[in-house]
Amino acid sequence: MQQQAISLLSLNELIKSTLDSHLAPTYWVIAEIGELRAGVKGHAYLDLIEKSEGNILAKIRGNIWSYTYQSISRKFESTTGTALKGGLKIMALVSVQFHELYGISLVIKDIDPNFTLGERARKRQEIISRLTNEGLIDLNRQYVLPVVSQKIAIISSVTAAGYGDFINQLDQNPQRYKIHYQLFQAAMQGKDAVPQIIQAIKQIEDLLVEEKFDLLVIVRGGGAQTDLDCFDDYELAKTIANASLPVVTGIGHERDESIADLVAHTQLKTPTAVASFILSGFREFEDSLHRNLVTIERRTQARLKSEEAGLSDKTHLITNLFRQKLNENNLSLERYAQQARRVSLYRTEKENIKCEHLEQNLRKIIDRKLKQSEDRLGQYEKTIDRLNPQTLLQRGYTRTEKDGIPINKQKLKIGDELVTYNKMDKITSLINKLETNEKQNR
Repeated sequence: MQQQAISLLSLNELIKSTLDSHLAPTYWVIAEIGELRAGVKGHAYLDLIEKSEGNILAKIRGNIWSYTYQSISRKFESTTGTALKGGLKIMALVSVQFHELYGISLVIKDIDPNFTLGERARKRQEIISRLTNEGLIDLNRQYVLPVVSQKIAIISSVTAAGYGDFINQLDQNPQRYKIHYQLFQAAMQGKDAVPQIIQAIKQIEDLLVEEKFDLLVIVRGGGAQTDLDCFDDYELAKTIANASLPVVTGIGHERDESIADLVAHTQLKTPTAVASFILSGFREFEDSLHRNLVTIERRTQARLKSEEAGLSDKTHLITNLFRQKLNENNLSLERYAQQARRVSLYRTEKENIKCEHLEQNLRKIIDRKLKQSEDRLGQYEKTIDRLNPQTLLQRGYTRTEKDGIPINKQKLKIGDELVTYNKMDKITSLINKLETNEKQNR
């Protein structure tokens, strides 16, 4: 037989009455706040969820009415150090409410802040145990801190007060140490902090060969404990542990240390403490240099005195040896000088005799050559005298020319003017008659 149909309102009223009659007035429920929204009238509306391995297994709406929300939020924040927000795991006292129009929801009467603190501690310990089992807790401490860190990679937010304090302390150090630094911007709290800090570390790793950083520093100012939850993240801690540089943290909380502090090479409470730590390295190095200089100076002076004494002894010994050697050499030189003088005298005498013989031979040769030259000159003189025209003229011969050329070297004709020379006269004549010398032709 078909069941009689009812209206939707009737069904919802039946559900409401059934829930009211079968459920307890309140329950303590453990859930995670998925999202929390504040209403204009002071109420709070939130989604409560339960997850397993990232998957949502259950979800329900929740409400905290205005008066209750003010009381719960103040108590929760004073105990945990943070406000109620999405992502927190809570244990809440709730009553189940079903409304015919809006459906089922939970009205939150109270929240136990101690559970949230305990849950955070449990999750934190799980991460620490995992890092320990994977050998990451002490991994970054394998690096030896540089004696002086002159080039620093800084991960922080440029607007963070802690970053400004850190830079001011480095730049205005009384000793005027010069420190080069480069900021890699990242959020220091909230959901963007973890991926941005990891990305900044990777960026530093990529620039390490080119920039040659000595140290990686992570600094931020103080804040509520839950504002620092990002520094308890496993992936961030793993990235810090595996960094290729020693990592120094100055996150700025005094009461507790984050997991990032645990895996860092060196953890300090505040950014200014990190700056003081870096500058102390410079001071210790400078002091060490001064001590070494003093030690070197003292040892040098002692060595100089020792060497001066030894040098004096060696100088005296060398002087004596030099004088002895000089005397021996003087005796040898005297013997060599005497021998050289004897040899020189002998060779000089020998060469003198040879020169005398050469001189005699040279004189004979010169006399013979002179006699030969005189005889040859006499013959030349006779020949010249014989060939001299004046000699011929003196013997009665004449010389006749036409135009300055002897007549035997040209052809003559009647009318030519001739000039004839004898010993005393110059005779000019004209040719009136030319006859062939028959005797000469024969």
